[in-house]
Amino acid sequence: MQAEVGDKLCVHGRVVGQEDRTAEILEVIGAAGAPPYRVRFEDDGHEALVSPGPDSVVRHLDEESGQG
Repeated sequence: MQAEVGDKLCVHGRVVGQEDRTAEILEVIGAAGAPPYRVRFEDDGHEALVSPGPDSVVRHLDEESGQG
């Protein structure tokens, strides 16, 4: 998994009824874009240090803006 500041991290719900959560990547702590990441979740503004698992997807900033 590779990310840059400004990319979005989508964490899929793990159980039925649990909604997906989206967070903005504020800081990339790992080498060359690798986790862990400091993120801010969009639904409640909570900031956390995360090491995403297989239930997570990075949406790159250029994909979000339609450039690329």
